Amino acid sequence: MSVFRIMGSPYLRITGLQCIASAFRNFFFLQYRAALSPGLIPVTRVDHPLDLKIPFLPGKVITYLDFIAFWVRCLGFLLRQCGRKSLEPVRSFIENIGQAYAFAAEVYRINLSTTERPFYIRQLRFLTIHAVDPHLMCIPSLHVMIVISTYTLFKQIIKAMGNETLFAAQAEELRRGALAITEAVLYIKQHSVNCISAAMYAMSRFDLRLFPPAEAERFASDLFREGNSITREDGEEIREYILSLYRRFLTEGEKCEDWKKPLLDFLNELPRK
Repeated sequence: MSVFRIMGSPYLRITGLQCIASAFRNFFFLQYRAALSPGLIPVTRVDHPLDLKIPFLPGKVITYLDFIAFWVRCLGFLLRQCGRKSLEPVRSFIENIGQAYAFAAEVYRINLSTTERPFYIRQLRFLTIHAVDPHLMCIPSLHVMIVISTYTLFKQIIKAMGNETLFAAQAEELRRGALAITEAVLYIKQHSVNCISAAMYAMSRFDLRLFPPAEAERFASDLFREGNSITREDGEEIREYILSLYRRFLTEGEKCEDWKKPLLDFLNELPRK
C-alpha cells in the first residue's frame, strides 16, 4: 500500500523512480557486471574471527529481507499521519536513500568485498538470496546504511514537524527495528562484524548530522542486548570490536580528504579472493 501511495503521487513519483534507478545502477548492475567479469574489480575477503561467535540462525532471514519494506512502511506512516505537509520530507527521504546507494558504490567501484556464507537452501528465501545475490558488496553494508538512514531520518522529520513527542514510540520502534536487521545480517552470515563498522563510518561521513559519533556509539552499544543466542561475554567483545573499528575509521578519515580511503586501506590489508 505504501508503494502505491508513493508511486501514485505526482510529487513523489519521479524521486521514487530515481531511487529505484540508483539501486539498480549502483548495486545490482554493478555487482552483476563484476560477477560476470572476474578480475574487473578486486574482491577482498572481510571475515573476522568474531563472526564465528555469532550463530547461523536461518530464521532471521525474514528480518533480513524486511529492510526495503522497513523504510517504505516508515514513509507510508508519515504520509498517512501527516498528510500533505509530509510530502517534501518524504521526497527528501527517498532522495536520501538513492544517494546512499551511490555513496556506498564509490567504494564498490574500486574494491568489492565478500564473506564466507553457508550454502543453505532449505528455505525458499535462502534459495532466492543465493540465486540473485553474487555477494560482492559487503563493505560498507548497504543493509545497515539504509536502516540507519531510516530511523535517523524519521527522527529528524518528526522533530522538524513538531511531532517528536507524539511519534516518540514509533521513532524508538524504528531504531529497534534497525538494530534487529543489523543483527540479522550477521546471524544469516551475509556480513561480517567488519561490515557493520564500515557501514556506520560510511553513514557518519554521508551525513554527520544524522549519524554523529555519539549516535553511532549508542547504536553499536545496543547490538545483541536481547535474546540468548550470544553469550554476554561474546556480545560485549563483538560490540567493543565494532566500536573500536568504527573509531579507527573516523580517526583515519579525519586525516584525509577522501572519505573512502580508510575503508580502501582496510580492504588492502585483508586477503584477496
